[in-house]
Amino acid sequence: MSQRPADDALPAPQRESLADLLGGTRAAVEASIPPAAFLVGWLAGGALPGSIALWLGCGAAVVASVAIAVVGIVQGRRPRAVVIGLLAVVVAALIAAYTGEARDFFLIRLLTNAASALAWAGSIVVRWPFLGLILGAVVGTRTRWRRDPVLLRAYQRASWIWVLQYVVRLAVFVPLFVLDQPGALAFFQAALTYPLVAACLVVSGIVLFRSIPRDHPGIRHPRVPGEPAPASDTPADA
Repeated sequence: MSQRPADDALPAPQRESLADLLGGTRAAVEASIPPAAFLVGWLAGGALPGSIALWLGCGAAVVASVAIAVVGIVQGRRPRAVVIGLLAVVVAALIAAYTGEARDFFLIRLLTNAASALAWAGSIVVRWPFLGLILGAVVGTRTRWRRDPVLLRAYQRASWIWVLQYVVRLAVFVPLFVLDQPGALAFFQAALTYPLVAACLVVSGIVLFRSIPRDHPGIRHPRVPGEPAPASDTPADA
């Protein structure tokens, strides 16, 4: 006789967390360090001429980023990701040094958040939600989830949480940038990196998995029309 599977027997993907699937929040922690270093250096030069304080802030951020890159390479992480992070900080420092405006150190971060919000929203509208593309690559389903209406809808809903993440940052960054508040920009860039990413992972994970019915085999097993149902679809016999 067939019986409804107990909660413990639900497909494993239903119980996974996005933080585990996406490798945790280490990158977010590391992204918080350069702006914090900039703030320390900039405040340390507060009694000095503005240009010197700016150079101290930029220098501290670059040194912190170099240290992060070195540790990453020593630990065997992908050089490409490490170098991109370092280059972003160096370019930000060069822009601020060129303009002489401390707030311009955060211009790249402001623009990338705006571009990310638009890109994520656009991906949802055209039915290629980025979260599905990312997790599809991680769990090995590639883009097969797009042929499963349940997973497509779940990925679209969860991706809106990522759009909201970028919108929240912009709502804070833009006024501070306009008001020329580099100290506040540095503080909130650090404060809204790791904590916001961690919250985004949790909330979008809840939205994603609650959007998938309990009788669905989960994100690792898309139900594609015309293909045999995954084995996990079949309840165990008592």
